[in-house]
Amino acid sequence: MLLVNIGIIFGSYVGLRLFERYKSPSKKMALQPVEKTPDFKQVTKVAKDSGNLQPLKSTVIENPVENEIEKEYAKNYEHHFKVSTVALALVATSFFYPSLTILTIGVLIYSSIPILKQAENSLLNKRRFDNDVLSAIVDIMTLAMAKYPACAIQVWAYHFGYKMVTRSKDMSTKMLKDVFAQQPSKVWVLKDFMEIEVPLETLQLDDVVVVKAGEVMPIDGIITSGMATIDQHALTGEAVPAEKGIGDQVFAATIVVSGKLHVNVEKTGLETTVAKLGEILNHTADFKTNLQLRGEELADKAAKPLASVGVLSLPILGVSSATAILFSAPTNTIRILTSLQTFNHLTLLSDKGILVKDGCALEKLTEIDTVIFDKTGTLTHGQPEIGQIIRGSEFSEDEILTYAAAAEHRLTHPIAHAILQKAEECHLNLPDIEDANYKIGYGVTVSFNNQVIKVGSARFITSEGIVIPPKVEEAGMRSQEEGYSMIMVAVNHQLIGAIEIRPQVRPEVKKVISSLRQRGIKHIYVVSGDYERPTQKLAQELSFDDYYSEVLPQNKASLVEQLQKEGRKVCFIGDGINDVIAMKQANVSISLSGASSIATDMAGVVLMDGSLSRLDDLFDISTKLNTNLKYSLRYWGGYGTINIINNSLLGVGVTKSIVFYGVAFGLGFAHSMLPLRQLEHKEEKPVIK
Repeated sequence: MLLVNIGIIFGSYVGLRLFERYKSPSKKMALQPVEKTPDFKQVTKVAKDSGNLQPLKSTVIENPVENEIEKEYAKNYEHHFKVSTVALALVATSFFYPSLTILTIGVLIYSSIPILKQAENSLLNKRRFDNDVLSAIVDIMTLAMAKYPACAIQVWAYHFGYKMVTRSKDMSTKMLKDVFAQQPSKVWVLKDFMEIEVPLETLQLDDVVVVKAGEVMPIDGIITSGMATIDQHALTGEAVPAEKGIGDQVFAATIVVSGKLHVNVEKTGLETTVAKLGEILNHTADFKTNLQLRGEELADKAAKPLASVGVLSLPILGVSSATAILFSAPTNTIRILTSLQTFNHLTLLSDKGILVKDGCALEKLTEIDTVIFDKTGTLTHGQPEIGQIIRGSEFSEDEILTYAAAAEHRLTHPIAHAILQKAEECHLNLPDIEDANYKIGYGVTVSFNNQVIKVGSARFITSEGIVIPPKVEEAGMRSQEEGYSMIMVAVNHQLIGAIEIRPQVRPEVKKVISSLRQRGIKHIYVVSGDYERPTQKLAQELSFDDYYSEVLPQNKASLVEQLQKEGRKVCFIGDGINDVIAMKQANVSISLSGASSIATDMAGVVLMDGSLSRLDDLFDISTKLNTNLKYSLRYWGGYGTINIINNSLLGVGVTKSIVFYGVAFGLGFAHSMLPLRQLEHKEEKPVIK
């Protein structure tokens, strides 16, 4: 009778698939073997060798049937879960109302069909005997033996797990998309002497884009008109804005501090925004750790031996226990719960303002023994601080600072903020110049009450025909040797003094370095393009193990490579595109550039608040993820061992075994969801006013 039932179930499935083929003849069916899909790595290599990486996705040959089956399940997973829930409820109800048994069997068979299709996919398309096949065999056997509760639990767990993984993946992807939601999507273009606002994606080469003070440069191009100071912090790592004029090149993600530019488009933002967004989402949302992959591989490899043991033990243990043994290496469950672990930890990181663009970084962080900090913009703030004030005439230091603050108070760049903050700390009263006339170019010129104030670099002051006294010039040279810069202040065509601008060390740096040492990080270095003296001074102040000064961006990567050859696992922490080569070379790369340049940032991890304070959270969560994944694999290894022993020695049978599996699945699922408790705790925490 058992064989008859198996034949009926199998025949019904084949009939269903033939009906589907008849109904949709244009679709290829998987009832016959197809040619094996070429290995992805081989196709990738061919694409690389050809020197054209752009059409890589279209180059990969995909199995249409395999994709059809998997896409069909992905599209209808919510429906399958609801049906399996109904089946579970019907099984419970049929104990009290036996008349529902036939309906229960029908719903169970219907909810098992997707699992049977996955098994078909594995056997005929992927050509492997894996755990999907074992799951299908267990489904067929439990139905044939009328073990409906066992069948219902297994089918429900299969669909529920897929549902939870999909929801977690969607949540992670949504968080990543939200990061990009504030990116500028429109730009101003000069056409027929008129400024027209157009979508970023419609830009063409040689269009002329208009960029004003306070706006982010949306493209790479050449200035055709205007002059301005540009904050290139994300590009060069330097806090002092650069002076740009006609013929100079400008780059996407830099910020126009003052002035107005017409820029001829060389490269559109699509290359660095839209394409990069897709790449980030794919790398992060589809990420699997090596531990997770190894667990799935071991479970799939165990499928054939388990099937052999099940067949050989059939005469000794009976059909029920022999079938139960097949369910001792649940690959789908391992895949489901380890994926949940990963997605939930990514969600926790996103909640803390940490964007993981390359999921592999989470796994590699636990191996890091060397950390390299880029100096400017990483260890120092984007906003500098005021150092000494050099007097160039009879004006006092407070008067020099007052004139500078009065001229800069309408501007928004970091140096202006530093000058205004210093003036506020000194309790200086600024003159009322609301009706003043402003002229902004390489520097700022303000006219009011028959006075003309000029504030800017030495180049700006010299270009205006103002002589810089030897005293101020010598002080500027000394400051430059220390890695500082000077802002000149002139009134009525006479230089009255200069203000020294110094980088400001982030207040959290000392605590971060101390924390890294407590974690067992053996080597902590600072690297900089600055002169040796300021770099050495900073390294000593912050207790670094060593420092590297006057290092060009391309040589930072050579430094990382040299350390790796010595057997080090290197984490490079920088703040912009100037560090991209070193970031690509490092085992793990972390950026502080924040949301403004996320699309062009090549780091694997981005601290979105632009602060180092979240490094602790990053290391903690990556350690917890790897620890939890190890526990999960051991847990399911223990489950499989116990299940085999129970059925081999005690003959507990398939119903009790799958109930045992249901309990194990529930505990494993609860453990996988634990990271989200931190989010719930955060939301429930009362706000103290």
